[in-house]
Amino acid sequence: MADDVERETDRTLRLLWRRELGAREGSRGPKQSSSVDDVVRAAIAIADAEGLDALSMRKVGDRLGLRVMSVYTYVANRAELVSLMVDEVAGEEPMKPHRGATRTRLRRVCQQLYDGYRRHPWLLQAESIRGNLGPNVVTRYEWQLAAIEGIGLDDISMDQVITLIGGFAAGAAQMSIEVKRTQETSGLTDAEWWEINAPILDRVMAGTSFPLAGRVGTATGETYNAATDPDLSFRFGLDRILDGVEFYIAQRSGTDR
Repeated sequence: MADDVERETDRTLRLLWRRELGAREGSRGPKQSSSVDDVVRAAIAIADAEGLDALSMRKVGDRLGLRVMSVYTYVANRAELVSLMVDEVAGEEPMKPHRGATRTRLRRVCQQLYDGYRRHPWLLQAESIRGNLGPNVVTRYEWQLAAIEGIGLDDISMDQVITLIGGFAAGAAQMSIEVKRTQETSGLTDAEWWEINAPILDRVMAGTSFPLAGRVGTATGETYNAATDPDLSFRFGLDRILDGVEFYIAQRSGTDR
């Protein structure tokens, strides 16, 4: 069993690094009409349109005009395909050299992750702690670390800062995606939902039973014209995290003197 896992992992890593290794894209059957890149791009298009749960090797084959068994000559299984998809989208955004203050750099790192999750909501399901480290994932991690290289943090602290930023970006994107999904499935905007339900809410919230919830809820409802504002929550939360990171860096600098 362990040998099978090792062989599968080795194959997946070789596929992830296929351009660098110059590995052949298949070894079975006649000359192939498509490529691993074609299969990965087709899978990403399906997941973007229908979600990760809807992704199947058969759908990928149909999109490319291939029989389902032919798809397996490019990728061994669905899990391997998802690993390739994650690495492919990790390289979508250009990773320009960092400029500006540390806060500006980390904001850019977080924004890139946040935007990526919103473009590809299935990433929130697909990424894992023990994900396969392909060239784009490693390049992005290198770029993220470069944002805080030389500011006085040790290697573990650098990794933890990037992990913190990444976790926040995923959580904020999840909320943004859920708000959009709720509107799509209900057929109502938040403003329309509030207008319909306002009479009942006014009745149950009347009086002094919920003074804080009533006051704050009224203020936020008037400001957001909705139950929440995901973009504002993202900006506010990121600012507070960056405040904490700056304080931590300053604290470490004072300790190191």
